[in-house]
Amino acid sequence: MKTTVVIPNYNGKKYLADCLRSLEASEKERPSVIVVDNGSSDGSESEAEREFPWIRLIRFPENRGFSAAVNEGIRESGTAYVFLLNNDTVVRPGCISALERRMEQDERLFSVSARMLDLKAPERMDGAGDLYSALGWAYAVGKGKSASRYDAPLRVFSACAGAAIYRKSALERTGGFDELHFAYLEDVDLGYRARILGFQNGYEPSAVVLHAGSATSGSRYNDFKIFYSARNNVYLIYKNMPPLQLLINSPFLLAGFLIKALFFLKKGYGKAYGKSLLEGIRLCASPQAKERRVRFKGRNLGNYIRIQLELWVNMFRRI
Repeated sequence: MKTTVVIPNYNGKKYLADCLRSLEASEKERPSVIVVDNGSSDGSESEAEREFPWIRLIRFPENRGFSAAVNEGIRESGTAYVFLLNNDTVVRPGCISALERRMEQDERLFSVSARMLDLKAPERMDGAGDLYSALGWAYAVGKGKSASRYDAPLRVFSACAGAAIYRKSALERTGGFDELHFAYLEDVDLGYRARILGFQNGYEPSAVVLHAGSATSGSRYNDFKIFYSARNNVYLIYKNMPPLQLLINSPFLLAGFLIKALFFLKKGYGKAYGKSLLEGIRLCASPQAKERRVRFKGRNLGNYIRIQLELWVNMFRRI
């Protein structure tokens, strides 16, 4: 096959074996699989190595985060495409082949999201890729809605890296996943950078993956998830929007952050959200963040205009 599967793992004992079994039976030719373990303490990595000797296991001594794990797997892959897959997933037969076919139909495609269904309620969507809006909100397309409504291929702002194929040559052009993110929104950041360069991101409904969701963080809302999501969103905006675009979007961004602050205040996480935003500002002021900031180039002006129009459209789609 033309694809290497990269699975980041952290204490995934409950799910990882089922994920690997599904991959083993997913294609006529067993895919090449790299599991990158982030210092698990539950024995999931040893069990995977013992029960599935055909995989390649890379061990980190500590948890370096999602971005570092997948970057290592991408570096070690030797194929044209890389399929990033969460450990709490089950892959349906033909998924990888369908993603490869979609990528080969259009050289402008940077990535393609699989059709992610809720593992416990597969008639419901878990996501069809991600959209990003001028409010500073990223959201999964179709989450919680009937899967029958998402039977057609789509253009999306960015792929959800929980189950998405990437063109390795394009990954090298964008610089890969930003490890300052650690976890959350790293895929939106990467998709944003790819869009600035003129690439596109898509969704393929014939590539099906079942997803448990929140296997690492433990729940939909928690301090860990809120911290990294809020912090990283501030960084994502600073990193990818040139000053003029930031000025244009500032009223919408302020409104978006205020609405979220009120939402988390009602959920009992108001203080945690406020601290996370401050941490995001501190991150933006760091030398590492300044070094990673995307520099505006005139040749990409048309791409910035298309992105801005999409940010406005996605804002009204979300509202």
